[in-house]
Amino acid sequence: MIKKIVFGMALLALVSSCNSSAKKNSTDQKSNPMNAAVHFVHDSENKKVAVYFGDQLFTNYLYVEDYYKPVLHPLITKSGQSLTRGYPIEPQPNERVDHPHHVGYWLNYGDVNGYDFWNHSDAIPADKKEGYGTVFPVSFEVDEAKGKLSIVTEWKAPDGTVLIEEHTDFVFSEKDNHRFIDRTSTLHAKEEVSLTDNKEGFLGIRVSRALEHPSTKPEIFTDANGIPSEVKVLNNEGVTGQYLSSEGIKGDDVWGTRGKWVALNGIQNGEAVAITIYDHPENLGYPTYWHARGYGLFAANPLGQKIFSEGALELNASIPKGEKLTFKFRVMISDGAAVDVALANQNGY
Repeated sequence: MIKKIVFGMALLALVSSCNSSAKKNSTDQKSNPMNAAVHFVHDSENKKVAVYFGDQLFTNYLYVEDYYKPVLHPLITKSGQSLTRGYPIEPQPNERVDHPHHVGYWLNYGDVNGYDFWNHSDAIPADKKEGYGTVFPVSFEVDEAKGKLSIVTEWKAPDGTVLIEEHTDFVFSEKDNHRFIDRTSTLHAKEEVSLTDNKEGFLGIRVSRALEHPSTKPEIFTDANGIPSEVKVLNNEGVTGQYLSSEGIKGDDVWGTRGKWVALNGIQNGEAVAITIYDHPENLGYPTYWHARGYGLFAANPLGQKIFSEGALELNASIPKGEKLTFKFRVMISDGAAVDVALANQNGY
């Protein structure tokens, strides 16, 4: 069954239909056994759509204005472990509280027609807001037979001008001890759009404390606007994260390199868990550069090449008004064993 919600006046008429039938599996789901247990529950009061495999919550699609873009949060393994940072939604003991714009799993960029969408949060002073863009939800549609959540959003400048209308399909599936999010995002230019080369982007996940790399010193990171953010040293007990790229690069050395995929392995509550992000061969800038930090930011950025290549390359993309640009990414959430090169390649594009 396909259900569509448009934010605004039509919402009230459709919510009850979505909630009443979302918990049962449609008979049409038999056409796709891998997704047979996927269903969706809409909570209009809390502005979220819960994604379930059977009776197990996998993630929530959150369209709360406080985050300045829609996000998926948390990302939960088949064994029940959340691999995303709780802050700022559900803060957890001993986790970092830096970079409040790092919320769950999201997609946006640091320079769209000169506006910074990536770093926008409540931490930005009112007198600086004119430099930041916001991604607003417009509608969503669920198709349980395909395990698909389709969303429409608008990327707006501070004056309300719509720069991009984004159409995204999330397809959720499960195989063995792996859960998948296949994302296809098409950016429709409502104005002439420039995506100026910038390190702040593009597909990001802020991971749980256990998946961070152990840190022995405080660090200060500066965003594209020159604003510093201090990442403090915390107790490293239980902090076990280790990046592995498709090119065989490991740990903090993955940052600023290119690769088809990167896996982040670790031990959380005594269990091997992992997040793997895959770039799609059709994407602009493939294979992507990895904006993967030891403190917990795990991001693929195919558009920001200048800083990662130390000036050797530069990609200033543009989308003419009325044209579009599509990106595809896969995220694999795993438990029970580390993701090595063979396993990552087996489950990629």
